[in-house]
Amino acid sequence: MEAVVQGLGLLLEPTNIALILGGVVIGVLVGALPGLSSPMAIALLIPFTIQFEPVPAISMMAALYCAGTFGGSITAILINAPGAPPAAATALDGYPMAKKGQPGRALGLATVSSVTGGIFSLVIFIFAAPLLASVALEFRPPEYFALAVFALSMLASMSGRSSLRNLISGAVGVLIGTIGVHLTTGVERFTFDIPELTEGIHFVPVLIGLFALGEMLNQSQALDSAFERIRATATKLPSLKELKELKYTILRSSGLGTFIGILPAEGSTVAAIMGYNEAKRWSKKKEEFGTGTPEGIVGPEAANNAAAGGAMVPTLALGIPGSGSTALILAALIMHGFRPGPYLINETPEFIYAIFGAMMVANIGFLAIGLAGAKVFSLVTFIPNRLLWPAVFTFSMIGSYSYGASMFDVWVMLISGIVGFLMLRHGFAPAPLVMGLILGKLVEETFSQSMIIYDNNFLRLFESPIVLMFFAFTLLSLSSPLWGLFRQRRATAKEGT
Repeated sequence: MEAVVQGLGLLLEPTNIALILGGVVIGVLVGALPGLSSPMAIALLIPFTIQFEPVPAISMMAALYCAGTFGGSITAILINAPGAPPAAATALDGYPMAKKGQPGRALGLATVSSVTGGIFSLVIFIFAAPLLASVALEFRPPEYFALAVFALSMLASMSGRSSLRNLISGAVGVLIGTIGVHLTTGVERFTFDIPELTEGIHFVPVLIGLFALGEMLNQSQALDSAFERIRATATKLPSLKELKELKYTILRSSGLGTFIGILPAEGSTVAAIMGYNEAKRWSKKKEEFGTGTPEGIVGPEAANNAAAGGAMVPTLALGIPGSGSTALILAALIMHGFRPGPYLINETPEFIYAIFGAMMVANIGFLAIGLAGAKVFSLVTFIPNRLLWPAVFTFSMIGSYSYGASMFDVWVMLISGIVGFLMLRHGFAPAPLVMGLILGKLVEETFSQSMIIYDNNFLRLFESPIVLMFFAFTLLSLSSPLWGLFRQRRATAKEGT
């Protein structure tokens, strides 16, 4: 309880609250603009937060993450173009409701269910963190190594066309992470006599290039895309009668989204799809789905915002990102001198609860914005891409240079942007590469420490029950795509007979 009070005390300063609300506004704007995304905005924001203290910096990014998930529903409802991938399921019934002349009602349903899902997951967060802390006390370098290997194996289930592509992308990230001087032996690797490479590749310009510049290049061919736009006049809150009818759908989707968010590498998109499917499964009016039914809006919206809060649990408590956005928040934590995972939750629990409080404020903030700002945000959707993307490129250049005041980082960003563009064109998601870059260094460092502890006897790793557990999880994670393929072929064979 003392850690909770200390954490909220760190948060409750006028400057911190202002930064959180600023993150909310940026998040909603980014979410409301098709083509932009929370990971892109967080990647651009990271270098500008270097001057801030860790609590306001991470709080602002966490608020942006929460609000960006909600903001995607605005364009999904008004122009049938989800501003963020998790809002794709919302468009299935949100846009038909808006076309019926009820855009305010659709936005009201999305707002209330989003806030409910977000707060639900944060309540689970505050109870889950102490439980994870008690387990984390048993962690030493061997346990960290096994945990990091398990996190890398989870790349197979992240976004992208195939598990194999994700693993390849993650392996490239691990390889990039080996550039520079090895911490244990002092040997230089892949530096090619370039002095800037002796310290390795900084992840901030890589993040900006992959997520911001890569997406800009990928969408450059659709600058003149036209959408049918519906202008909202005001958000209309659902009535108490309507909320009573929808309460089970909202609570069910909130619980489902929180669970999926806690699972490493699943994320809000999977939660939204499952929330929509479960809402339809339990509905008494299945035939109305796709025509503008309220259940088709609150189901995915409650689930994807609950997943956003749930994804912060493994990110902060175990150091395993629950989504692409939390992978960037994990990188920001490292940049600010924190070591995410059991050390963080054991040594600075008040920091964990400060982030929890920031996300709670963010949820209340985008509730107010969602209710009062529908008319304004409907106008944001009219900004042409030919004006939007030059601004993204400019901020990418400024952000990359300001991180280390080095033109070398700008070149790294530009090269990463081209790599990110090629990856997107060929179905390789950038998030696994980022996780490989971040987690690869942890794997190498903890493995070296473990070998020093065990006198280079690898087999002694298996003496720890926690290590054995994570290795078992790793095998299950890597084999899950094969089991899925086996079941698919078996089902096809049965249909053929």
